[in-house]
Amino acid sequence: MDQIIVQILNGLDKGSAYALIALGLTLIFGTLGVVNFAHGALFMLGSFCAVIMSRILSASHEVAVPGETDFLGNPLTRDQPYVYDWFGEAAGATIVDWAVPISILFAIPVMIGVGFIMERGLIKHFYKRPHADQILVTFALAIVLQEVVKYFFGANPIQTPAPDAFAGSLDFGAWLGFEPRTIMYPYWRLVYFLFAGVIIAAVFGFLQFTTFGMVVRAGMADRETVGMLGIDIDKRFTFMFGLAAAVAGLAGVMYAPIVAPNYHMGMDFLVLSFVVVVVGGMGSLPGAVAAGFLLGILESFASMPWMVDKLPGINQIIIYLVAIVILLTRPRGLMGRKGVMED
Repeated sequence: MDQIIVQILNGLDKGSAYALIALGLTLIFGTLGVVNFAHGALFMLGSFCAVIMSRILSASHEVAVPGETDFLGNPLTRDQPYVYDWFGEAAGATIVDWAVPISILFAIPVMIGVGFIMERGLIKHFYKRPHADQILVTFALAIVLQEVVKYFFGANPIQTPAPDAFAGSLDFGAWLGFEPRTIMYPYWRLVYFLFAGVIIAAVFGFLQFTTFGMVVRAGMADRETVGMLGIDIDKRFTFMFGLAAAVAGLAGVMYAPIVAPNYHMGMDFLVLSFVVVVVGGMGSLPGAVAAGFLLGILESFASMPWMVDKLPGINQIIIYLVAIVILLTRPRGLMGRKGVMED
């Protein structure tokens, strides 16, 4: 039982990342009809927002250590972050420690801005082009973005630790009534799952309960009719592209302590996320989220040692096998809408 619970937790962790990226992909496809192969790069950019903020908050200068000298009598120096000077040592240390959560405030406007620039500068020219053209141009954009990141940050992963308060593991077994320390699970992975739930709920709430969201949903169903009512649906769809970019970016920010940011991490998640979108049903937001968690849990169980021993490599292909089975039995995916991608 303890192994089953651990694999479910691992699956929810992976599924959270899949669901957030797939949610953004589906927002873009559902509103603009664009197959955006650069969406994984947005996830990667979000993780590097955490890297940038961590470096900014850790920027330091040399200060003399009071009362200490070297053997020549020269005063010893140490590096002291500027935030220590501005906020005091105790508050400054807390700010540096919480660099990743603070990065959320930095990533939201940055990622919305990146989304606006992408949509207005490039994507809008491909609305009426075939999906193959959209895939080629957005895939090329993804390669450009990752090479730019590689140029400035290098090819090696950059460690970005979580706050010390979440550095340990929760005794999940004792919490559930099992023997103590039978199920230990990292705090930050639980934080990531809860964070993903909040973001997903916020997006669905925004679309469901706000006037802006209702207009967007109407535009997704019948763009021409909404336009005939005098509503500038294009501006609202541009905002949705920015929102989708922000969702991907926030997913990357909070994932930075789990997997050290590197320039190719966007590509690592991109293909899996598209499989999630297709399994859930193209254009279906609930389908994308449900498929993300479902495939994350299945991948986690397929990674168990006894499973890999019996079926070597099953953990690498399980998602694709499930996708084949679902698409053979339900060509539109789990919750796909009629007519989407059927032309």
